[in-house]
Amino acid sequence: MRSPAALEIVWGDAVVRPDPAAPFTIGRDADLVVDPDNPFLHRRFLALAFAPDQGLWWLANVGDRLSATVSAADGAMQAWLAPGARLPLVFAATRVLFTAGETTYALTLALPDAAYEPVRTPEPSADGSLTLGRLTLTPSQRLLIVALAEPWLRRGDVGAGHVPTSAAAAGRLGWPLTTFNRKLDNVCARLGEAGVRGLHGGPERLARARKARLVEYAVAARLVTASDLELLPDASRA
Repeated sequence: MRSPAALEIVWGDAVVRPDPAAPFTIGRDADLVVDPDNPFLHRRFLALAFAPDQGLWWLANVGDRLSATVSAADGAMQAWLAPGARLPLVFAATRVLFTAGETTYALTLALPDAAYEPVRTPEPSADGSLTLGRLTLTPSQRLLIVALAEPWLRRGDVGAGHVPTSAAAAGRLGWPLTTFNRKLDNVCARLGEAGVRGLHGGPERLARARKARLVEYAVAARLVTASDLELLPDASRA
């Protein structure tokens, strides 16, 4: 049996240290209350538990509808945590993003005595494109993602926030809405082909849910960072 490792949950300005002797829940009505007024959020959505025989904290999705995007702090690892799934916390900082209704949430799980160190993430090439494995995003596709993720990048991707509508993001870029929607379809299709889940359209995947999932993945995987905000038109006056 290994001694418990210290774990800190960073939610907005608050830091919570769960007791390793008992499970700790996160949700609308849980040990850590994320948003009590959001009826789309599960009362208990995520659960943290320490396994003494392994010396590991585990994160589990105990909801029945929502999923979460989990990543290492530098985006080197990303996982889609579906209902009923769980995974061990092995990095010094793990980011968790999820969307319920119109709102997207982000929190950080900090583990000073982590078992692993993540590797570097891909860097943009000289022409502004970004290569992920065999997938390359064009500069305009990357710019689209920056426009959708702008609220998160400006607030440091913690707490809660909203993803802009397609019309608002298109206006931010000075693009016609038809152009924006076409490029959004293209980037979602390319990421979907690369194995990123939750980006397919259709009646069961509303447009806002697809954009929220795209922002979740892009922020978690560090496809875009705060430094990319300078790519936006009039960024200095935004």
